[in-house]
Amino acid sequence: MLILPEIYETLPHKPYCTNDLGNLVIRPRQTAVKMRYIQHNPPSMTHFICLDIDHKHGAMRWAEEYLPPPRWTSQNPSNGHAHIVYELKTPVCTSEHGSRKALDYLAKIQAGLVRETRADVGYTNFITKNPLHEHWRTEVWTKEAYKLNYLADFIDLRPLTNTEKGYGLGRNCTLFDTVRYWAYSAIREHRGNTWEQWLNSVLKHAQSVNIMFSEPLPYSEIKATAKSIAKYCWKRDAYHYNEFIYRQAIKGSKGGKASNSPNGGIARSAKYNDKRSKAIKLRDLSFTTKEIAIELGVSDRTIRNWLKKPSF
Repeated sequence: MLILPEIYETLPHKPYCTNDLGNLVIRPRQTAVKMRYIQHNPPSMTHFICLDIDHKHGAMRWAEEYLPPPRWTSQNPSNGHAHIVYELKTPVCTSEHGSRKALDYLAKIQAGLVRETRADVGYTNFITKNPLHEHWRTEVWTKEAYKLNYLADFIDLRPLTNTEKGYGLGRNCTLFDTVRYWAYSAIREHRGNTWEQWLNSVLKHAQSVNIMFSEPLPYSEIKATAKSIAKYCWKRDAYHYNEFIYRQAIKGSKGGKASNSPNGGIARSAKYNDKRSKAIKLRDLSFTTKEIAIELGVSDRTIRNWLKKPSF
C-alpha cells in the first residue's frame, strides 16, 4: 500500500470498496484502503470531483487541455486509462441540508470538466481507483484544493444538456426538480394522511424517477432528497390549509355584518393589514413574491412594497 497520509485522512470512515467492481462491500477505512477500488466522497457530500478517462495517456489529459493540476491521478499501467481527481476547498452537500444553488453550480462545473477532458459521461463519481493501492500508477500533482469559482474559469460554464442531466451530479439536480414539481400538487391528495404516509409516497416517486437514469443514484441520496421535498411541502401545505379553514371560519362568523362606515374603510384597512401580516409569514416560509401575490390575490408590486416596509 502506498503511504499518502494526507489522502488517507480525506477518505470516508467506512467507504464502499472492492477488488471486483461487480461486488461492492462496506469496510472500515483501514481495511478498505487495501482494495483496488474505493469510495472517495463521504455520504451526501462531494469533496472530490473524479474524471474517468478511457485513453492510453489518460493521466495527462488535464495538461493537454490546459486545466489546473489535479490533486492526484491514478492510472492503469496496462492500458493507460486513468482517474483524474480534483479536491474542492469547500465540499458541497448533496443532502436535504445542502444548498441547491451550490449543487447546481457544482453539477455544471463537473459537466464542463467532463467535456474538456472528454471523460466518460456515464461515470458516477462514486467509486475510484484507490490512489493508495500499488496496482495503480498514482501521481500526486498538488496539495491544493480549489474553489468552485476557480475551476469555473477553465471551462465553458453553461446549462446542463438533457444528456448531462442524466449523469453525474446532474442526476441530483434532475431528481430534485422533477420530484419537487410533482410534490407541489400531489400534497393536496394527502390531506388527512400521516407524515409517514406522505414521506413514503414522495420516496416512492423519487425511486421511480431514479430508475430512469442509466446509472441510478444510491438509495441514501434518494432518501435524503425525498425527505427534503416531503418536509418542505408538508410544512407549506399545512400552513395553506389552516389559512383556508381560518378564512372560511371568519367569513362564516361575519355573515352579513355591516362595516363600521358607509364605505367600509375600517373593514378594508383591517383586511389589508391582515394580508400584509400573511405576506410576511409566507415570505418567512420561503415563498416567492409571485406565489405570495397569487395566494393573497394582489399584485407582485404590492407584495414587494409590503415586504420592503410593512406597516400595521
